[in-house]
Amino acid sequence: MSKENLEIGQISKPRFEFRTFGQCFDKAAYRMARLSSVVPEKVWERNSDEIYIVSRTNDINNTKIRDGKMDIKTFVQNVDGLEQWNPLMKGEFPMDVAVLRDEVFPAFQVTIPNFTKEVYTYDEFMEMVRNHPDLQAVRVHKQRFGYMVNDTICEYGAVLINGAKVMTINSESTEVEDIKKTVAAIGLEGVENINYLQAIKRVIGMIDKPLANE
Repeated sequence: MSKENLEIGQISKPRFEFRTFGQCFDKAAYRMARLSSVVPEKVWERNSDEIYIVSRTNDINNTKIRDGKMDIKTFVQNVDGLEQWNPLMKGEFPMDVAVLRDEVFPAFQVTIPNFTKEVYTYDEFMEMVRNHPDLQAVRVHKQRFGYMVNDTICEYGAVLINGAKVMTINSESTEVEDIKKTVAAIGLEGVENINYLQAIKRVIGMIDKPLANE
């Protein structure tokens, strides 16, 4: 079976991913940039502001909100230390109570709040999150620089997690072996692979563990 040709910013089959977070990956980022094939100018640098909703009782569903739209991905499997995630739910505000009750809060794996309305605005939803003992909304700003190495989609980025700055570097593809080849080429073999959900929980103290290279 032939491999899928990946393009940055385009939808593909569910991908596997290596990602890590820490204070400095300058050497790996330099190698990534030098090894990269030509990428579209629109992905040279991208900036975004997002809200991640993290739950003390959930590590398998990753929920973020950007531009008033909610995106939930769910963990599928781990192959050779690489994680695969699939879309679970997409929605936007105002949001029907049925979606919140049957899809969103179950994804958090927490006690379902009492609903009093048929439709909820973004601000009303965020108020429910703030009032829930097991949920926390976290502001995340991303500055990402895109590359393509060994046919894998890569990036090096500066991330502000509630204002705390960390660096992240990743490689993702539908092909596990291409990611492993890229990780070796940029010198990150043996570095812990963690996702945004785990990194955010560590930064805000919900998980008592340091980031990968600290």
